[in-house]
Amino acid sequence: MRATFAILSAETTGPDRVVPPTGFTARLTLVTAAAMAFLAVFALALSLATGRLADRWADSLARSATIRISAPPEQMEAQVAAVQEVLKTTPGIESSRVLDDAEMKGLLKPWFGPDLPVDALPLPKLIAVTETAEGVDAEGLRLRLQAEAPGAIFDDHTRWRRPLVAAAERLRMLGLMSLLLIFGAMAGMITLAAQAALAANGQVIATLRLVGAKDAFIARAFVRRFTTRGLIGAVAGTVLGMVAIALLPSAEAAGGFLTGLGFSGLSWLWPLIIPPIAAIVAFAATRFAALRMLRRIR
Repeated sequence: MRATFAILSAETTGPDRVVPPTGFTARLTLVTAAAMAFLAVFALALSLATGRLADRWADSLARSATIRISAPPEQMEAQVAAVQEVLKTTPGIESSRVLDDAEMKGLLKPWFGPDLPVDALPLPKLIAVTETAEGVDAEGLRLRLQAEAPGAIFDDHTRWRRPLVAAAERLRMLGLMSLLLIFGAMAGMITLAAQAALAANGQVIATLRLVGAKDAFIARAFVRRFTTRGLIGAVAGTVLGMVAIALLPSAEAAGGFLTGLGFSGLSWLWPLIIPPIAAIVAFAATRFAALRMLRRIR
């Protein structure tokens, strides 16, 4: 009689009251949702950071070009002057300047160290070119340079820009795919937890059916409980993930390649979508598991 009274009381106080609020399945759902939300924050940060990286690389290299002049020492100054004259009369060129020895040494420092004797080496001359928004006719400029300065080679950085941007785009897609896998794994774990809870409460389900409860009511009890657990765990994991992202070293402070991983400005609002998505995943996974298990339990 006491068990029947408790079950009937669940009809009036809410269907989720028939699900035990503690136990292995509760802890499993909370921990799973928190861990997956924590990882989802990092996957989202990776996607946004690589997107910014692709845009930055594209913008920084889009309007820049270089002209390398390789010639005998006695012809170098004449060819540099010839190239500069060609650039002055070329449409689409905003500015140009010849790199001095200090700048050349700075470019070669990562490969040869700081003690490179620039003055003693027969290095080519480099001219940094900035294009206008309209751009320059690269093929036409190459033909003019070939006629006026045979040792000059024009490089518009296309062979560098495209692979870099493509690599950043692939990293962004990898982050988005990671998000899908994370939520898929979360759905699988919550499904297993819901099935375990249903199996453990087989007697409760049988008693509920005896007093006239429909499968929709029983399923709703488990769905509400597990959706709430999934949402609470996802909120906790998201908060921890955002704190961890905030504690990462900034790109300016460390100067490393991957230290720009994180959010900036309004992009900090993006992680807030993770808990609602986790709740939807928990709802769908639990409902699927509950209805499937209830059809088997007779």
